[in-house]
Amino acid sequence: MTATPQLLLRALAAAAVCGALLAAPATAQAAEKLRLLTSWYAQAEHGGFYEAKATGLYGKAGLDVEIRMGGPQVKGMQLLLAGEVDAILGYDLQVLDAVEKGLPAVTVAASFQYDLQGMMTHEDVRSLDDLKDRVILVSTSGRTTWWPWFKAKYGADDAQAKAYTFSLTPFFADPKIAQQAYPSSEPFQAQEKGVPANFFLFAKEGYPPYGTTIVVTRKTLEEKRAAIGAFVKASMEGWRDYLGNPAPANALIKADNPKMTDAQIAFGIAKMKELGALDAEGRTSVGQMTGERWKATRDYMVGAGLLKAEADWTKAFTTEFVKDLSVRLD
Repeated sequence: MTATPQLLLRALAAAAVCGALLAAPATAQAAEKLRLLTSWYAQAEHGGFYEAKATGLYGKAGLDVEIRMGGPQVKGMQLLLAGEVDAILGYDLQVLDAVEKGLPAVTVAASFQYDLQGMMTHEDVRSLDDLKDRVILVSTSGRTTWWPWFKAKYGADDAQAKAYTFSLTPFFADPKIAQQAYPSSEPFQAQEKGVPANFFLFAKEGYPPYGTTIVVTRKTLEEKRAAIGAFVKASMEGWRDYLGNPAPANALIKADNPKMTDAQIAFGIAKMKELGALDAEGRTSVGQMTGERWKATRDYMVGAGLLKAEADWTKAFTTEFVKDLSVRLD
């Protein structure tokens, strides 16, 4: 029996379908899932990660990233070490402390070239040297991070430090009070209240840590090395794009944190640009870290009694994913 043209076409089509089905498992790959826990409620300072998710940068990198919002009761390092999340937005001093305790945390990139912690004062204060006789509100965590640095540099003493409970009522009530602040938060609240205030970034005065770093465990690093590399690159590209067009990320930020307003987000973005936080005012790629900066943080901690001198500080970070990274802000 001679095959008709129609039969030949059907046979070829069937063969093509079978071939595609057989080839699919070998070529199609499911996106790698990663769970990121942020350091606080969703805000502009997390914008690059939300931008990478909203605009598909993670998807293009072969990643399925879930962003979980942090908060005051969320213990990020504990969740990371327990395997509940794959990465957290962390802090250099936190990771160095973990390494000293033998915990397998490692920093793989830095969103900000500066830690954004600083001091908010009333408008009559012209420099941090003017605070020697002022009450300074310091949080519990601040007493074991930036406060020892501040005391050593500016001659402050513990008698000046009073508890900061994250209420600005004392600051508004007393023109002689200064307090710790984050550039997009407390200064924005002061502006909304109509209270003139100055903000001083500690990093501009020599405080060495990076800010909003990406921290993973060594197990995750070993098992998902390619995915972590892709995640770092896509996240830093997200930061680049966020400063140009923040709308996609902002929609996700407000969905996670309905209390976040457009005005506060815009204020936060303006402050990040003003401070040159992402690229050290154009001097480096977004995400960059160096051993010299990490050693400076280590040296500060040792000098302040926050870290044992014998702790292997080099285990706290790797520049593997950022040393050749070139993500520049336009």
